[in-house]
Amino acid sequence: MSENDIIQSNADVQEVPQTEEATATQNPPVAEQAAPSAHDDFDWSIDKRNVSAYSKEERTKYDSVYDKTFVSITDGELIRGLVVALTKTDVVVNIGFKSDGLVSLNEFRDMQGLKIGDDVEVMVVEKEDREGHLHLSRKQARVTRAWERIVEVHKTGEIVTGTVTSKTKGGLIVDVFGMETFLPGSQIDVKPVTDYDQFVGKTMEFKVVKVNEAIKNAVVSHKALIESDIEAQRAEIMSKLEKGQVLEGTIKNITDFGAFMDLGGLDGLLYITDISWGRINHPSEVLKLDQKLNVVVLDFDDDKKRISLGLKQLTPHPWDVLPENIKQGEIVKGKVVNIEDYGAFLEILPGVEGLVHVSEITWANTPINAKEFFKLNDEYQAKVVTLDKNSRKMSLSIKQLTPDPWNEIENRYPVGSRHVGLVKNITPYGVFVELEAGIGGMIHISDLSWLKRFNHPSEYTKVGERIDVVILAIDKDNRKLQLGHKQLEEDPWNALEDTFGVGTVHEGTVIRKDDKGAIVQLPYGLEGFAPNRHLAKEDGGAVGADQTAQFMVIEFDRNEKRIVLSHSRIWEQAKMEEKEALRKEARVEAEKTKKAVKNIQGKVEKATLGDLGALAEIKERLRQGERNNPGNANAGNNEEAPKEG
Repeated sequence: MSENDIIQSNADVQEVPQTEEATATQNPPVAEQAAPSAHDDFDWSIDKRNVSAYSKEERTKYDSVYDKTFVSITDGELIRGLVVALTKTDVVVNIGFKSDGLVSLNEFRDMQGLKIGDDVEVMVVEKEDREGHLHLSRKQARVTRAWERIVEVHKTGEIVTGTVTSKTKGGLIVDVFGMETFLPGSQIDVKPVTDYDQFVGKTMEFKVVKVNEAIKNAVVSHKALIESDIEAQRAEIMSKLEKGQVLEGTIKNITDFGAFMDLGGLDGLLYITDISWGRINHPSEVLKLDQKLNVVVLDFDDDKKRISLGLKQLTPHPWDVLPENIKQGEIVKGKVVNIEDYGAFLEILPGVEGLVHVSEITWANTPINAKEFFKLNDEYQAKVVTLDKNSRKMSLSIKQLTPDPWNEIENRYPVGSRHVGLVKNITPYGVFVELEAGIGGMIHISDLSWLKRFNHPSEYTKVGERIDVVILAIDKDNRKLQLGHKQLEEDPWNALEDTFGVGTVHEGTVIRKDDKGAIVQLPYGLEGFAPNRHLAKEDGGAVGADQTAQFMVIEFDRNEKRIVLSHSRIWEQAKMEEKEALRKEARVEAEKTKKAVKNIQGKVEKATLGDLGALAEIKERLRQGERNNPGNANAGNNEEAPKEG
């Protein structure tokens, strides 16, 4: 009998229902149970129904077959699966695991006509979540595959195609292989781009220029493709380039120093000085963006890929084709294009300039500032003085358009004649006056006024004012006139010498003070100077600014036109006079007393007691007089004292 048959018979025996009697019979008293029974070796762990037993070899074989019916997967693994069902929101995918996975229908938007039986690639996000479900994702599978391809094309330099999906800060978002990449604004085109919206929705070719493995981020560039094409064109153009070669180019950028031109893939610089033979302040005066021009190659550098271009070199130099009417002695017209301290440059023709030196502006010998006389772009007529075509230099003159007025200066402006002139310039030492164009002179500061002394001529007159002058002297060789203004009137100092003699007292007002003293305004427009020590008052103070007081003239210098004043001398002199009056009175009294004593001495031969008293009284009076007048004490002592009787 086999093992299975034995297990099956035991099971059948167990399934027979038992009655109460049988149960009672099968449960003998405790004392009798100690003896072994026939079923003590029964395996109670074996299931009662449909129990089968396998040998060890069979169990190993069946376990192996069972394990092969399940797929071994790990989180993050990419695996292919079969679409087994579709719902309104999800796609059921069978990957051969113990359960199917659900993937959101949104992740299949790029697959038109998705149906049951389609083979798709998904990523195992989680084998078993908290609820025991298999979590799959097609989107993450696409991103992972896309990133692998992006890393690969970055290494190989392969060109990829992507679609611009949206605009972001500083650039655009591009979908490459189903993954979002960043296109910086500077990498869109070789030209600056300001409107990013025009690229949204466009499909373009790109080159992956940067990848970040840590955050799985990629940067693409469309500009790199353009530059690679341009570089190929540059190499071809540079290989055929020669100096003097004429090329057609397009103005792509204008700067202060020149213009950059596109020569068909290669840029060249047209410097501002090579644009025109004439002077220009900015290239935009003659050039415009996107303008097409023929230019000549002046120089190029293979290593630095730099090309210098010229536009004016396509036409002959204006000095080489100078018109016949421009020659020495002719009158020409030009525009001021440059002004220096030494003169101004007039442009007669584009590229042809002449210099008007400051000495050729006017016949006058007064200094002229060219930057004040000329203004840029103003036009002037001038006479050609010298012309040198070889050195391409021309000197011009404005003053020679009119006759030299100094040839007849003695007849037109004789010495002593009076005129009215215009103040053209003021210096610390005098005033320059123009009588007419080319003729003028200077009034020295000392010749402005007879009475006042000025620290600067601007205190008396201003530039642009008209002033009366008299011709004092003519220097024809140096083209100078010596002018005077105060000489229009008689010298008042001749008449004032008596009025303001030394010792005279006048009322004056202090108009200004400094550390040396005060300037005092006197009658008749005169001014005097009072040193500080002569401003002292009798009460210990001093005469201040804007105060009026009495002043004494202590010095009058007609040649130097100087009056020195003193206020303190007035009250000091009054005190001295008072003392002097007291001295005189004392001396007179003393003389009278002496005479009286002599008379008495002559009449009386012998003194009496009464006479002695009178003499004593006289002696006392003499002593009193000596005390009041110490200056006369010595004089009294020199005389003989009266003898007592």
